Amino acid sequence: MNPLIEQSPQSQSVRAARRLRWLGWAGLGGVLVAVKAVAAEPAIANTSAGGSVSWLEAIGLGLVQGLTEFLPISSTAHLKVVPVVLGWGDPGVAYTAVIQLGSIAAVLTYFWQDLADIFSGSAQAIARKNWNDRQLRIALGIALGTLPIVAGGLAIKKFIPDFDHSPLRSLGAIAIASIVMALLLGFAEISGSRHRHFNALDMNDGLILGTAQAMALIPGVSRSGSTLTAGLFAGIDRAAAARFSFLLGIPAITLAGLVELLGVIKDGLPSGAWLSLTLGVVVAAVSSYAAIAWLLKFLQTQNTWVFVIYRLIFGVAILGAIGLGWMPNQ
Repeated sequence: MNPLIEQSPQSQSVRAARRLRWLGWAGLGGVLVAVKAVAAEPAIANTSAGGSVSWLEAIGLGLVQGLTEFLPISSTAHLKVVPVVLGWGDPGVAYTAVIQLGSIAAVLTYFWQDLADIFSGSAQAIARKNWNDRQLRIALGIALGTLPIVAGGLAIKKFIPDFDHSPLRSLGAIAIASIVMALLLGFAEISGSRHRHFNALDMNDGLILGTAQAMALIPGVSRSGSTLTAGLFAGIDRAAAARFSFLLGIPAITLAGLVELLGVIKDGLPSGAWLSLTLGVVVAAVSSYAAIAWLLKFLQTQNTWVFVIYRLIFGVAILGAIGLGWMPNQ
């Protein structure tokens, strides 16, 4: 039985409950240990991973990361805007990329059996030289779909070395990107046929959604939002587009997080900064798992208009705050 398509609601709920229980206990333990360790050192010295980040800020950033990474509203935008609104300051690209590892832990846990089936099915298909196998098509789609964002990320590293302070990361740019993507998602919701299901996806879909995913290198676009929008334009139903988006995001988010983590290790951090990062990762993992489970269930019966409206309000509010001088455009 293929858990991507044919699982019964009962088996899905049992699997989800077991995973959530395991992740919840692990997350709770990690949070308690981290909070106890940092309680005596509430603030972290300036570092390349985001500057001064207290344990409370780490929890807040972890929640923002986890709750927005897989919703089509842009985690990068919220990780930039929320700290500024609360007076914490921008945590920086490195910190936000590293705590994404918590989201990866969540998506790997949630889709572990699905991923195992894809890889084992692909290996068997290659051995049989069955190039039309559905699992192999999905695996190749994920591989091809990862190439655009990897190429884009390398280009940014090479040509925009100070991307952390680039105009593309300004609040005004984030607001405009949020509004534009809201309009595109709304248009896709209206025009998309949504007649194609998960078992009909192929390599072309991987390349289409992967190209859309690369747009998320611009803060405010949203990796989940751009891929969901592209999926709807391609005639894929909402739940299938979201599921494939999650699977497609695993290599991209993992690579981004590991690259930044290696950079942080190379630059070196005070011991307290590692506690801040760890706390953010753990909180992001638990909240990401909850967001994945909720969104997949939500899109089975609901449309995406709530996210369209939210993104419009989010973008307009930022522009208004900048215009009134309540918020710096940085």
